[in-house]
Amino acid sequence: MAYQGDCSLGANRDFKALLTRPYSYLFSISYFGARFKGWAKQQGQPTIEGKLERVFRFVLGHEDFRLLGSSRTDSGVSCRAGFLQVFLKEKVDFEALLSALNLNLGGEIRLNCVQEISREFNLIQSVRQKTYRYFFSDSEVFHPFASSYFTSVHQINSLEKMNENASLFEGKHDFKAFCKVSGNKTDFEREVLSAKVYESELFPSEFSPEKRYCFEVTGTGFLYHQVRKMVHAVWYFSPNQIEERLENPYASWDPIPTASANGLVLWETVLEEI
Repeated sequence: MAYQGDCSLGANRDFKALLTRPYSYLFSISYFGARFKGWAKQQGQPTIEGKLERVFRFVLGHEDFRLLGSSRTDSGVSCRAGFLQVFLKEKVDFEALLSALNLNLGGEIRLNCVQEISREFNLIQSVRQKTYRYFFSDSEVFHPFASSYFTSVHQINSLEKMNENASLFEGKHDFKAFCKVSGNKTDFEREVLSAKVYESELFPSEFSPEKRYCFEVTGTGFLYHQVRKMVHAVWYFSPNQIEERLENPYASWDPIPTASANGLVLWETVLEEI
């Protein structure tokens, strides 16, 4: 299942298996997620991880490698700045292969740079914080081409009220009422370092809506669908509705609708010093 949120204990078990390969490389990665069913491999579905594996297999000429991503983004979510760790049994000059890798990735995925790192470096545990940006517009005139980057919404809160709502998420909270609960997960506490809404000038084009907004949130980690449910609450909830759910996360609340994926971008991933 594609997952926008924290990686599981299973990922750490997988990491131990990766240590049988003595060489490790860290790539900076960007991708446009609209035509992918998320990061994680799914049989018969186009995914970021699946395409990366096929391209690495083709360029390297073998399949004796393993990949590990810093974020398992959900279906349709894009990434401006993430990381990919590759483990191999032999040393490879990836600087020389970077052009071939990007050529075969076809433009929707790009490996920006690469460096060799210690195989003991654990990418999952080294992520210090992430910033997501969600782009949207309430303009009456909204061209279909703009849906590549923006979500069209109507009758949302004013910019002032959206910022008031966003600020309520800052700090450490139990976000059980603001995520999709999956599996046997019991830990729903996360820390939001900052959250705000502002008018954006990004993605200007003849097809872009006149008014463009961005919800930007930075945190140490996020739960499944947490950001997109926070976005819906920012749009339509009153401050009291947000505060009640943060103060009483285990009450019998109706599920919060999940904002669509096409406006969401993993904007920045910050790692501990390597």
